Amino acid sequence: MSIPADAPILTSAAMREAEAACAVQGTPLSELMELAGVAVADIAWRMGAGAPILILCGPGNNGGDGYVAARVLAARGVAVRVAALAEPATDLAKSARAGWSGPVETIDAALASAPLIVDALFGVGLSRPLAHDLTLLLRRFVGRRVLAVDVPSGVESDGNADWMPPLAADVTLALSALKPAHVLLPTAPACGRVLLAPIGIAPHGTMRTLPPLKAATPAATAHKFNRGMVLVFAGPMPGAAGLASASALRAGAGYVVLEGSERAPLSAIITESDARFGERLSDPRVGAVVIGPGFPAGDELLFDVEAALDSGKPLVLDAAAISAALPRLCETPCRAILTPHEGEFARAFPELYGSKIDRAKAAAVRTGAVVIYKGADTIVAAPDGRVVAAWPGSPWLATAGTGDVLAGACGAMLARGGDAFDAAVAAVGWHIAQAARIGRGLVADDLVRE
Repeated sequence: MSIPADAPILTSAAMREAEAACAVQGTPLSELMELAGVAVADIAWRMGAGAPILILCGPGNNGGDGYVAARVLAARGVAVRVAALAEPATDLAKSARAGWSGPVETIDAALASAPLIVDALFGVGLSRPLAHDLTLLLRRFVGRRVLAVDVPSGVESDGNADWMPPLAADVTLALSALKPAHVLLPTAPACGRVLLAPIGIAPHGTMRTLPPLKAATPAATAHKFNRGMVLVFAGPMPGAAGLASASALRAGAGYVVLEGSERAPLSAIITESDARFGERLSDPRVGAVVIGPGFPAGDELLFDVEAALDSGKPLVLDAAAISAALPRLCETPCRAILTPHEGEFARAFPELYGSKIDRAKAAAVRTGAVVIYKGADTIVAAPDGRVVAAWPGSPWLATAGTGDVLAGACGAMLARGGDAFDAAVAAVGWHIAQAARIGRGLVADDLVRE
């Protein structure tokens, strides 16, 4: 499973708006369909390697793309068969069908089919699950290689429904932009490897996939304080704060103080008692405060969170600290990053609904903070609507303590100054890259070792 880095993501409504804008600017939609069909044919040509290809066409424009692809592949000498679910229902699809000179079979008649299936049945905009009889029919193609056009048939492209396609794709070709279903569970794995085909539509929007990780080399004038000083508060479970403090140092902070713990995970980390709590919060050199790892809900956490909020310092709030800070954040947003996993998000924002992207965006607007909604399909959302989707992460991150490591990395990136959203995206990228480097058998401590 893979997706293009730093690629645009559009909902089905935004995609329709982008297509309409192209038409207004003088690009006929028929030209866009031709480009889409050629792009599908190119990928099918490479996947098929000369073998016969069966293209399943639906009644809409997704099916139109399939008819164009069939015509192009046949012109290249490929043995192409076309099977249709129904007659074309749009003008564009009818025109594309007219351009295909070969026979059109019914899907049930095409079951003894080619080794490569091109799924051009529905694409984006599906508003309900597939009919039971069609689902059973498509499952009979399982075992063959599948190229899906835009999204596998049966997938709700905006990520608002968890329908699973009866025919998962080996490769999905996203047209112009990725769709939320490509980067959200449970549908993302069913899309297989996702490729992006620019077809002349300018996909303006605020959602993108995770950009490539950029290694930030300190400047010649760097010293430990201008690289970022991070203050981490330790709770009753100091191991979690220890991981966060070590992560902050490994992720690029120049100076890290672990408050409330007598044991430093690295010799370069300064440990201090709670007696210096207020003093450190007023230290102008502190660029970010991390609070929450290893800190259960209670009066002690509430007191420390209130003090951190009063300090005006940029904050990374993890675990129980998120709910503790929520009333203040909603009233007076500050430069902060929240790092909830699924359970913590549900406790903090039980009334939010929609896709994971929709919920993360709503939580960011409500709190005025950047939200890292963690998981295998991590979403980073800013109050101004910017979103980065970090699918796929590493499955080895599903182990205790890795969230504490991410919180520390956020602290390091935030302490450098600049935009909190950029800091959060950089931290997520660093976290995933560390996990990819280590791989099998990863435990949280490995992430902060050299």
